[in-house]
Amino acid sequence: MADDPATQPVEAIRAQVLAGLPHGFLGRRGGVSRGAMAGLNTGPGSGDDPAVIAQNRGRAVAAVMPGARLVNVYQVHSAECVTVSQPWSDDARPEADAMVTDRPGLLLGILTADCAPVLLADREAGVIGAAHAGWKGAFAGVTDRTIDAMRALGAQPERIVAAIGPCIAQASYEVDAAFHQRFVDASGANDRFFSTGRAGHFHFDLEAYVAARLQAAGIARVEALGLDTYRAPERFFSYRRATHSGEPAYGRQISLIAINS
Repeated sequence: MADDPATQPVEAIRAQVLAGLPHGFLGRRGGVSRGAMAGLNTGPGSGDDPAVIAQNRGRAVAAVMPGARLVNVYQVHSAECVTVSQPWSDDARPEADAMVTDRPGLLLGILTADCAPVLLADREAGVIGAAHAGWKGAFAGVTDRTIDAMRALGAQPERIVAAIGPCIAQASYEVDAAFHQRFVDASGANDRFFSTGRAGHFHFDLEAYVAARLQAAGIARVEALGLDTYRAPERFFSYRRATHSGEPAYGRQISLIAINS
């Protein structure tokens, strides 16, 4: 890799709609992992040295909200969302793919490696959310469940803003005809998220689909960052790129959001 991510500072990409809130979509720059997972690998399931992952996570927290308590879930590509009132230990993480909270000082963290990280906030209510939206979770309604959980804490959809972070872009996301048919069977309008590829294949726009789900749920301000994880190996981890390249493992980047203390 021409640019060693371990030699660079941690990059926390900010969204305009979340300005003023501690948050960031982090990539692979600024970490201490080496080899195929070089950089800021924050995924316990990656097979990386746990001590190295802990160091990377510490750097990620310091880049967004020093001293905050990082909270993760055990992600399973579901639509499950949990409400966080206090941090739990890593070995007690619930199986879910989204979190919401109204407690200051808790830093919600979502891991991705092509899936779409979504950060949400209702500043007036003091409620935030974070969702891991791969195609399975997005299709099953993980963002809808996140919005519902935020509403239960006092948020209102018309006040919620959402940002979609780095994920695999349509040009990089080839799927088969059965995948396409699953979405079209659910709604003919979903065909707009696909472009025709080679025979029997399509390209899926995950980012646009997630944005549309958010807007359909009443979120008026949705910011899609338009950053392709697949085509930026020096900046982001990518499961699909690692698979296509025959790499032995792949790292996970983290997206973080908290309420100001």
